[in-house]
Amino acid sequence: MADHQEATVTLPSDPVSVSAARAHVARVLSEWGLAEDSDLADAVRLIVSELTTNAVQHTFGLSPTFTVALRLDRDEELYLGVTDSHPRWPQKLPAAVRQDNGRGMVIIRSLAKECGGRLSVSPTPDGGKTVSIALPWAVPAQA
Repeated sequence: MADHQEATVTLPSDPVSVSAARAHVARVLSEWGLAEDSDLADAVRLIVSELTTNAVQHTFGLSPTFTVALRLDRDEELYLGVTDSHPRWPQKLPAAVRQDNGRGMVIIRSLAKECGGRLSVSPTPDGGKTVSIALPWAVPAQA
């Protein structure tokens, strides 16, 4: 495998784009050698669903698109980022707040930690943000 591989997709900020993003990521990871039924694949699919749902729901129509970027560095680390153009960063809700939604970042952070990874949020030059995870890549090299 190459030292560095990348894949991106930009989709409209629409609920139907969440499943399209998840399918895109699953396809790319499979091409990179990740077994579809692995724990890491399950975790990444759930993380993509949560991040893209956040990009659709919490930008209040002010980000017409979002971009999902994948990068695999030297078969060691998988980077997954979701970028939108809305300036509002994810909010961590107190546990005492009772809502039907708003727990996505808790789920993402927990999954990233469980997989040995980390979550970060960074600003973009145009005033938006990228919410990303970095996970160890433990997929055996294919002969």
